[in-house]
Amino acid sequence: MVTTVDAFFTSGCGRCPKFDTPDCKVHQWQPELAKLRAIALDCGLTEVLKWGHPVYTLENSNVVMIGAFNDYCVLSFFKGALLHDEAGILSRPGENTQSGRVIRFTHVRDIEALEPLLKTYIFEAMEVEKAGLKATFKKTAEYAVPEEFQRKLDESPALKAAFQALTPGRQHGYLLHFSAPKQAKTREARIEKCLPLIFRGKGLHE
Repeated sequence: MVTTVDAFFTSGCGRCPKFDTPDCKVHQWQPELAKLRAIALDCGLTEVLKWGHPVYTLENSNVVMIGAFNDYCVLSFFKGALLHDEAGILSRPGENTQSGRVIRFTHVRDIEALEPLLKTYIFEAMEVEKAGLKATFKKTAEYAVPEEFQRKLDESPALKAAFQALTPGRQHGYLLHFSAPKQAKTREARIEKCLPLIFRGKGLHE
């Protein structure tokens, strides 16, 4: 993983084998990422590095993050679900996402055209943080527990205690990850691979 924001823009996040190579997705979206960075900073946010990506904060609270993917780059709002989104430009990054929302871009001219609107959204997100508003999350009990994982929990009190000690977000991430495969063998393999992380109190991608 990179250790500075500037390193992200030159080498990538460090979370895949393409790190610091010409194939890194960050190189594909240099103009777009630079423009999103400038917009976030122009709103008065503080730039920090988290999870290998540039995150923009207000008094240590996460407001927005920028990132690069194969087909687009994104401006992500941590509490996007609480924004009014009158322009209808926000979307869920995944079907199970609860609080976060993203805006996807494929060309810097699209970012430039939306710059005033993006700043309006960022300023609203900042007001959400100032007001201390919290997104409403589904409780862990509302998520289905795959029978393979439930069996592990029943067999191991230590595993059950370790899982229950995780934050709700980490618990949700594991349950969704374990439930996704259609085949029991694949679900079991995922569970076995993640057990050490659970015992260490870590989330799926930590």
